[in-house]
Parts: sequence; structure tokens; C-alpha cells
Amino acid sequence: MSKRRKSLPAPATARQLAVRVLTDIEEKQAYSNLELKSALGQTKLSRRDTGLATELVYGTLSRLNTLDWMLEQFVTQPLHKLEGWVHNLLRISFYQLSYLERVPDRAVVHEAVEIAKAWGHKGIAGMVNGVLRSRLREPEKTVIPDNLPLVSRISLTHSHPEWMVAEWIQLYGEAETEAMCAANNLPPVMSLRANALRVTRNELIAQISKQVTDAEIEPSAVAPEGVVASDIGNIAELPAYASGSCTVQDESSMLVARALAPEAGMKVLDMCAAPGGKATHIAELMKNKGEVTALDVHPHKIRLIEENAFRLGISIVESRKGDARNADELLAGRTFDRILVDAPCTGLGVIRRKPDIKWHKWQRDAAAISNIQYEILCTAARLVSPNGKIVYSTCTVQSEENERLIRRFLTEHTEWELDGTLAQDMPDALREKYATLFDGYMQILPHHFDTDGFFISRLKMKQ
Repeated sequence: MSKRRKSLPAPATARQLAVRVLTDIEEKQAYSNLELKSALGQTKLSRRDTGLATELVYGTLSRLNTLDWMLEQFVTQPLHKLEGWVHNLLRISFYQLSYLERVPDRAVVHEAVEIAKAWGHKGIAGMVNGVLRSRLREPEKTVIPDNLPLVSRISLTHSHPEWMVAEWIQLYGEAETEAMCAANNLPPVMSLRANALRVTRNELIAQISKQVTDAEIEPSAVAPEGVVASDIGNIAELPAYASGSCTVQDESSMLVARALAPEAGMKVLDMCAAPGGKATHIAELMKNKGEVTALDVHPHKIRLIEENAFRLGISIVESRKGDARNADELLAGRTFDRILVDAPCTGLGVIRRKPDIKWHKWQRDAAAISNIQYEILCTAARLVSPNGKIVYSTCTVQSEENERLIRRFLTEHTEWELDGTLAQDMPDALREKYATLFDGYMQILPHHFDTDGFFISRLKMKQ
């Protein structure tokens, strides 16, 4: 859906910035978080306008197919014939009119028309004005019909591709699918992991409460080291973060190191380690005693691992560049007590953080990437010590990357089995929710605990 456009002026308002970022994302096929961060860094918007611009970008991306369906009720020409920036101007305007009650309708229309005048010509401004005023006169046209087929209704109501909805219904059923799609459109929460080498969770909460008096912070219901926070401002400027008392990590992600059950003095391998969140968590659980080898294929990401370990006061993490599929050659002669395969994946468990991902991923992606995941897991099996264990995890909800892949591995590697004692290392809330924990794996869906979607399994050799 990329469209060429003339060079646009530097944005001076939140709405201009949102249109510019959305248009650049389409043209460059770029990541939304990177484009938005770059654009905000080049402007001097107030904190309030920064928040509005962020809401407009992520909100519009979240509701893309629904907004286009609404626009088709009012725009006489095919949407693909609109200039890219005009299309996105109409999208953010419809998003505000349909989903942001705090923004007055007249402000939405006025600002859109002013942008159209400044960036286009009278004809474009007239078209934008006419479409938006028609939308105000006939809001009933934006109501999604009740008589649509099930997949189409969920797809439009919760703004997900129809193929994704259909696949999830097959995997999880209608109710779970609709709940998951709805959760994917909620704003992501900020969660922090207390660095056990420096503070307890309660001490971290006390620190942040003193440093940011209007912050709302509470213990995670899922992760023993986790806290959920809001209104804490720029995390990089938070003293507790700068001093290494905590790091940013989703609550589901914190469970991965717990599943690995590392102990002080062990030798541990993290095969896909960047940016180092799980590797540093493993080191914290090991009380900074032992060896953690953190492998990643991207040189620039190796620096992120090292920077995170340094800030957290961790000295046992050794970062190395290398393709995880060839780790047995790179680390020839070495074995490990614990190996983490936090595999590259389609990322469909983190849609609420990266809403554009649902429009970029297609069914074939999961099939292609599962081959890479399987190669990495097979390599891990050649590096683990006889009494060692492997944790395989992903931040996706696709079965072919998760349970089906594990079943294939067990079929082709009969000396391995799922480790049912995984349940002993998980919090009570998870044992109560997931019966499969006692079989050695679990699939967390985003709406279960208001966290990222994650798959976690633990494997061991048969004795």
C-alpha cells in the first residue's frame, strides 16, 4: 500500500507529525517505533502534543483496516488513488472521530482542513472538509453491521487481518480469539524488572515512588521481580533505571529466565540474546556467579547486551557474535547446563506494542521462520550437558512456531522429552491458569494477564 508523494514540510503540530510518520512508514515499509522516535526527536512538541502524536500513530495503525472500511463509506474514489498523505490525514481524522472522545469534533475537522490547505491545494482541502462533515452528519455509516460473517465481523470490529482471525479461531476458538484481538488494541503497559543484585521488588517500588511522586506503580501479578508502572515519564531519565536498579521487560518475558531455573555457578548459553534482557535476568538469578554466554548474529546488537549488563552491574555475561544455527561450531568442545532458545519469530504476541506487525506478517512467514527456529533448537540439543535442560520460547501465538515445532522435535529426537517439573518454577497464577505447565509448556495469550503473548517450554533428556 506504499504510495509516492512529494516532499512534505517539517511537521509543526501533533497531527502533522502523525500524518508524516504514517506516510513514511508506508513508503519505506519501516518500523513504526523507529520512525516515530526519529520524528519526535527532530521536533519540539510539548509533552501533551507528543502524547497525542503517539496516540494517533499507534491508534491509526491498530485500526487500519477498520478505518479504511469507514472511509470507503464516504470517499467516492478508490482509496488507493488518494495521495499517501491525504489518505493518512483522513485516517487519523476518522480515528479521532471514532475512537478518541476527548478530542472535539470541530477541532478534528478544522485541523485536518488546515493541513490539507498547507500541504495540498483548495481541491484537496475541499474534499477533506466534505468527507469529514459527511462523517459527522452520518455517523451510522461507520457502525459495523451485525450480520457480517464471523471472521469479517471480528476482523472489522477489532481491526485484524481476516486470515489471522480465521487461523486463531481454529487454534483457540471464537471467544478466545475475539478477546485476544480486543486486547491487542489496548495501550501497552510499562513493566520493569527489579535487579535482584541491587534491590528487592518492594525497594524498587519505594525508590520510584520517591523519584516520581505522581507515578502509579504496583507489583506484577505474574512475574516475581516485575512491577507495572504508569506516569513515570521518560524511562531513560528515571534515576532507578539509570542506576541499574531495574530494566524494562514485559512480565511474560520475565518468566523465561525463571523457566530456565539457572543456579549460581552454572554454565548457561543464551542463543539469541540481544538486547540482553533475558541474559541479564539469568545472571541476576545466578547471583552473578557462573558463566552466561550471550550469542547474537548482529554486531550492533552485541553492544546493547554489553551496555545492559554494565548498567545492571553484571560481570558474568560474555557476549559473542555468531549465528545460533552454527553455535555448535562456534562453541566447539563446550557444553552448557542450561540453554535458552528465545527464537526469532513472527512476533504476533506483541501486536499491542507494534501494531503495524499484523499488517506486515503473512501466513507464509510462520512456515519460513519455523525452519530457522527448528535448526536453532537442534543445535542447542548438541550443546547441552547430559543432565542439562533447554528452554524454548517465542513471543508469538502461532502453533507452528510453538507447540507443533516442539512436537516435531520430540518425534525426531526420541531421547528428549518435555520437562513436567516446569510447573514447580512458575508462579501460582500460572499453575492455576495453564494445565499444560505440568506437561512442560504453556501458551500465554495477551488477554490472560494483560501481558505480551508468549510460548514457553522446557525440555530435558530422558534418563
